[in-house]
Amino acid sequence: MYTNAAELWTEAKERQVPLSEIILENEMQLTECSKEEVMRHLEKMYEIMQISAAKALQKPLFTVGSLITGIAKTQYDYAQTPDTLCGGFLNLLMARALSCSETNAAMGRICAAPTAGSCGIIPAVLITVAENRKSSKEAVFNALLVSAGLGAVIMRNATVAGAEGGCQVECGAAAAMAAAAAVDLAGGTAEAALHAAAFALMNIMGLICDPVAGLVQVPCAQRNASQAVNALLSADFALAGQRSIIPLDEVIDAMFRTGKMLPMQLRETAMGGIAATQTGRKINDEIFSKKE
Repeated sequence: MYTNAAELWTEAKERQVPLSEIILENEMQLTECSKEEVMRHLEKMYEIMQISAAKALQKPLFTVGSLITGIAKTQYDYAQTPDTLCGGFLNLLMARALSCSETNAAMGRICAAPTAGSCGIIPAVLITVAENRKSSKEAVFNALLVSAGLGAVIMRNATVAGAEGGCQVECGAAAAMAAAAAVDLAGGTAEAALHAAAFALMNIMGLICDPVAGLVQVPCAQRNASQAVNALLSADFALAGQRSIIPLDEVIDAMFRTGKMLPMQLRETAMGGIAATQTGRKINDEIFSKKE
């Protein structure tokens, strides 16, 4: 059994097997489930991801304060136009990430991978890349295993709680997990997948958690979209042959220590960042005065 990324990589290299196989074996051992049972669970999770990634694309969902109501549809409609700067692929990716966030804020069913606040990143990346590459179900589930394995490593050695380490550990962890999964879907090596995860975490290092009115909406939804893009550019870094000069385990440790350095005002308390702006405070007062 592996306890960190280095051990995971070493086992994959020595046995000449993909990361997904090692992670699957580990999961079977921990849960005492058969391969078929693990795969059925993955299929169920992926179905939830697919539904949440599509739910708000064509019909806005009600969210408290209407802070992000309709943003997924707005981005999805824009993705269909010929004049986008990032192209249809990335705009569809962003729309799907926003749809998951909007579904979450509307109390819909999502897959918290690894958290509810970062629920749109892995679904958007997996679905959009798999669709683009016409990947098989087996390939998607193997990529999902890779993302889960990386998430477990981060959880074991750091945290994914914004209240403990800022948004870098929520959206950052999800971006790292998604980057590794994207490399796997693209046929990249185990080494490349781990380097992609390192790049993704470095790209978001130090990001605070500052939800307006304490709601998981703004800037959470937009960060889901931006970190889905981060995941893909990190995957392309690794697929191009770039390698992180800082090992993934050290990047995870640095992220954890950085989170501990953040003052409590910047860790999900809505007392700092954009939540503490004049408009942010006004939105908070308007939402909660109506409830009283």
